Amino acid sequence: MKQRNILPLVGAASALCLPSLVRAEQPNIVYVFPDQLRNCSLHFWNDAPYDTHTRCAADPTFTPAIDAFAAESVVLSEAHSTCPVSSPYRGMMLTGMFPERNGVTLNCMNARPESTLAPDAVCISDVLAAAGYDCAYIGKLHADYPTRNNPQRPGTYVVDGDEVWDAYTPPERRHGFNYWYSYGTFDVHKHPHYWDTEGNRHDIDEWSPKHEVDRAIAYLNNENGVRDTSKPFLMMIGMNPPHAPYSSTEDCMEEDYALYRERSLSELFVRPNADTTMRKSRSAAYYFASVTGVDREFGRLLEALKERGLDRNTIVVFTSDHGETMCSHSLQDPKNSIYRESFNVPFLIRYPEVLRPRVDDLMLSTTDIMPTLLSLAGLGDRIPASVEGRDLSQALRGCAGGERPRSALYIRNLNGKRDSDGMVRGIFPEARGVKTDRYTMEIAIDRKHAVKRILLFDDANDPYQLRPLDAAAHPELMAGLCETLGEELRRSNDIWYRERILAEMIPYEK
Repeated sequence: MKQRNILPLVGAASALCLPSLVRAEQPNIVYVFPDQLRNCSLHFWNDAPYDTHTRCAADPTFTPAIDAFAAESVVLSEAHSTCPVSSPYRGMMLTGMFPERNGVTLNCMNARPESTLAPDAVCISDVLAAAGYDCAYIGKLHADYPTRNNPQRPGTYVVDGDEVWDAYTPPERRHGFNYWYSYGTFDVHKHPHYWDTEGNRHDIDEWSPKHEVDRAIAYLNNENGVRDTSKPFLMMIGMNPPHAPYSSTEDCMEEDYALYRERSLSELFVRPNADTTMRKSRSAAYYFASVTGVDREFGRLLEALKERGLDRNTIVVFTSDHGETMCSHSLQDPKNSIYRESFNVPFLIRYPEVLRPRVDDLMLSTTDIMPTLLSLAGLGDRIPASVEGRDLSQALRGCAGGERPRSALYIRNLNGKRDSDGMVRGIFPEARGVKTDRYTMEIAIDRKHAVKRILLFDDANDPYQLRPLDAAAHPELMAGLCETLGEELRRSNDIWYRERILAEMIPYEK
């Protein structure tokens, strides 16, 4: 791949912050985040200068549009999903707050009434709408507790059955988004459905990323007067693929599957931490096909921006809510773990003439996204007081002295106790951990708050996390990482900090 304008160097003060790289006009913002997309499924990680930042093989995928976009972007090798599951990510990304404050502590479904985006939470779309932006949301939301508010059948859920995950978001819970074409969560990729701004339901027989990009282009074209073209716009697109299911060509496009169907497992699984004896290994070709399909649709969106002259003054982000383990470490759960393939996510951001293309090891966490984007858009003075994340815009600009976090917090919550009606009340904070520039460490507890497991990896010498270190044999290393974890838990006012869980191990006081 031909590289253009790439800065191979990284560090706290690697680049100068040039006044010419600052704009006065408000940019548009396009935020594209397919669900469950492995960072290592982007092909460019095999190429210089990116390869030296992971020292791991990328999956054998075809991602030409994203590869070309990377050459025009700041590519972060150390972006992390603080709580790598769908709903908590969305709550943090939208609000800049940690789960206990934004309301979304667990994946949203009808047995978890306490896990839902707080109506009074201030989201990035609320701030931008108040600043004069036109705001559009397209695709998967999965941040609302399902209630019996079906606009087509009042008094019922949007689906039948006892276990309900999908949800309709009424206008009063859309947080400043004036254009709406969305759903809660629904995993039938070639037969998706959506509710529009007026609450009409649309059942579609088309692969969802293609349909969503078609709708995004229609929004750009202002078909039927859906946006105020005198305003800058925010457009978020939450694609569901490559999220499961990925088991047949009902889940992906046949043309994309054709690129992988003849490959053996040894050709598909190039990373030594993968267990190809798992039944799930047969799904890799379909998963990679979905990644390629997402790449093509993202490329169509980029081309539409360029054709309309919108690319030069638009911040474009390509990322994901969490990764996909895809048989690594013999894990059945594709997400919700601190292993790199779940916790590390792609994060590419392009802002022509403001952000200089490069690969950077800036450690970005989910709560940092909202304040960073607001500041890049020239609205740093409007960052809400409720925000708990960090504004990393100066570091993205390459400014000497811009904040560069030393660690990233990892949290894993499970269901709390169930009441007499079977409803989940509260959370069980099963695990907390940190990622530093060299190490990954997680501590998991049982429900009596005793240590159940410690995971410890030297990522510099074991990039595939195949050789866990014995924590007891490295007391000084563990003490340092526990101190770092304590700092992160104190900063986030986490339940572990408030209840002083494992205070004998984790120094919570300054």
